[in-house]
Amino acid sequence: MKKYTYLFTLLILGLLIVGCSDLEEDARSQLEPNERRTDLETIETTVAGAYGHLSARAFVSRGLGLTLMLRSDMVDIGNPTTASERIEHDQFTVSATNPLILNPSNPERSFWPRLYQVVRGANETLRELEALEGQDAGVTAEIAGRARFIRGFAYYHLVRLFGDVPYLDETTATVDASVSPRTDVETVYQNIIADFKFAKESLPSTRIDRSLPGKSAAGAFLASVYLTRGEYQLAYDEATDIINNAGAYDLALESDYRNIFHAVNTDGSSEPIFVIDFVGTNTNDEDRDYLAAFTGFFGQATYYPSGGWSVMVPAQAVFDTWDDGDYRKEVNFDAEALDNSGNLIPYTNYSSLDGRNANRPHISKYTAMAGDLPQANTSGRDSHSNYQMMRYAEVLLIAAEAAIEIGRTSEADGWINMIRERARNGNGTTDPSTSPEDISGATVADVLEERRLELAFEHKRWYDIVRRQMGDQVFGPNGFETELQGTRNFDPSRDYLLPIPPLEITNNPNLTQNPGY
Repeated sequence: MKKYTYLFTLLILGLLIVGCSDLEEDARSQLEPNERRTDLETIETTVAGAYGHLSARAFVSRGLGLTLMLRSDMVDIGNPTTASERIEHDQFTVSATNPLILNPSNPERSFWPRLYQVVRGANETLRELEALEGQDAGVTAEIAGRARFIRGFAYYHLVRLFGDVPYLDETTATVDASVSPRTDVETVYQNIIADFKFAKESLPSTRIDRSLPGKSAAGAFLASVYLTRGEYQLAYDEATDIINNAGAYDLALESDYRNIFHAVNTDGSSEPIFVIDFVGTNTNDEDRDYLAAFTGFFGQATYYPSGGWSVMVPAQAVFDTWDDGDYRKEVNFDAEALDNSGNLIPYTNYSSLDGRNANRPHISKYTAMAGDLPQANTSGRDSHSNYQMMRYAEVLLIAAEAAIEIGRTSEADGWINMIRERARNGNGTTDPSTSPEDISGATVADVLEERRLELAFEHKRWYDIVRRQMGDQVFGPNGFETELQGTRNFDPSRDYLLPIPPLEITNNPNLTQNPGY
């Protein structure tokens, strides 16, 4: 029997594991499209399977979410007894065998294989479409647009996390997947750009369900890619195209920042552009909403009877330096909480509820969102929350940063001030605050700071640190985490990238390791 590499095995299994449970394990996915019945219903199941991986615990709910949050300068470990695989990311002591990246005994719980399973599902969809005959071209183009969007989305994470990665598309033969070398970053990015461009041309202008991408989602991620690459004119063009056509795309800033992170109200908002729509259930541990549990704390009963685990807790300076007049601070933090007896406990005494709790303000963005639904039991994991992968405010900030880089600062001021005005207005039922004040003559540093606040704890900050090479600055003596100096080991020659899983290198002689691992 022929032995394939681990990556190849995962690609074969990609549509058969949790997250795509409505597919039967009949080895259908191991056949070429011309060897099986292919129809629109089959193809819709395949592309839905690709998207289904986004709600798995290996993605932002837990595995990748822990990684991105803890590697940022906004979040530290709270509970010192938490698993070492998490502490490694917080302290930049990541081992090459870190199980959040790849756990051989539970690959479905690791984000390297999950991201490639997304790719595998997208490629399978495109191969099936190629074999389909006699269907409306508009229908098949829309499905292809969804497939190429999610493939571009997966590779956009992979390339920022690992640098050069094996690039597999719908033309890659299964035998070639087992020996694919790392593809250079430039080629990967050109393929990502091509996928998002195709999706923008093929997808509808609006979606009622924002967990499916429309033109604005493809355009927004295309703008983000250009911003990451430093192609500022192109980033400006893509972002302003969305701003200028916001009405046609049904996009606008939500008047109340809190509603974006309200499990019910967010469904009626025009701000989300692309979301992960959780349908948490305690019958399946793989698709539960874990961020509420990881950012909540033991003994807290403010939102639901069972609290969380005090794992991802902001550094104290993140809270202390945030302007009290900024409504976003109220939405983002729990500086006091109710215990199960109804007593109000200040953050300085959270450890009285449980010794594993950090005595620092905790993130409320996800615990409160989970608590907006009656199903939010078992530490909030059974909520039906929407995770924001892209929203209109971020498009405004992409446009602002790009505008400054190409000398259009006055436009940048306007877009930043739209966001600041909302932050001043709070929930609209009380007198507006005087802060944050409008800005004039914004700099790139101002935009990065506005992104840090507006997009706090939304898995964006680490990517900003990487693309702007800010590691030495934000983890240095003037960073937020100075109380942890001596335990942070950031090395710019190593830590902007994660290690390629050693098992993949062992099985595939064409793969190499990133420096420092």
